[in-house]
Amino acid sequence: MSEAKTIHETALDRRNMLRASGAALVAGTGLAAPASAQSIERLSPAARNMAPLGARLQGVQHFGLTVQNMERAYEFYTEVLGGTEVFRHGDFQGDSVQNTLLADQEIRANELHVSPAAIGVPNLRDGDQRLDVRFIQFDNVVIELLQYRNADEPLGGPNSFAPPLENMSPAFPRMMHICFYVRDDVDFNKFITDLEAESARRGMTQVRANRTIRLRSEAERRAAPQSTNTNKVTVAPSDGWELIYCKGPEGEQLEFVKALGPVKQRFANALATHQRKRAGM
Repeated sequence: MSEAKTIHETALDRRNMLRASGAALVAGTGLAAPASAQSIERLSPAARNMAPLGARLQGVQHFGLTVQNMERAYEFYTEVLGGTEVFRHGDFQGDSVQNTLLADQEIRANELHVSPAAIGVPNLRDGDQRLDVRFIQFDNVVIELLQYRNADEPLGGPNSFAPPLENMSPAFPRMMHICFYVRDDVDFNKFITDLEAESARRGMTQVRANRTIRLRSEAERRAAPQSTNTNKVTVAPSDGWELIYCKGPEGEQLEFVKALGPVKQRFANALATHQRKRAGM
């Protein structure tokens, strides 16, 4: 009787969701398409699990970055950029973590008839290598630093299991970047000058920003006037967008942006629309 009731209630929830949406199913997916987040909030867990995937999310929780030198990366993201450590956890090893993180790469190694280590797969299963993580909180996002290291290397040390990539062009598919939002009243050109100087003072000479003029050498980049630090976009719909591309201490691709004027309003409008959907207003 209880099971029949649950099935009946689920069917009613499902029917209400479909009625609220004014549509039967999203074509080809088998997922319902509710009109607003308000209808979703009233659903039972069983019916919520039939809602569109986006309605089951809370947003972006973190971006992950695999590093070569954990302490160097940690210093940059906390002391230079001002993030706050959430927690750290280390010495991950064993079957569960190996399978969760690396199963697809082990399958690929088998298909290529090579040792997993040959394509950069650590052996967490037997503990030859270990994984350490640290979470860094910023105002609106978290960054996770990950380091895969040999078991005889200390936590937080400078040596990772695999070598860093030779080429870090953002044009490569699968490359990702971390974007930081700079406050409206900050002098953007000076911000980058200070970022490079502070990083260099700490020995992080890899932290280097691009310029808006053509450069043929590192000497030319360093000699470029401060006014060439920032690319200011004036063409709609990106008008008001200011950006700087910069490499971080691990060679990772960073972006620093300001959103002013029209583009700032477009982001604000999109956020308001998204929040109305979530609130069912």
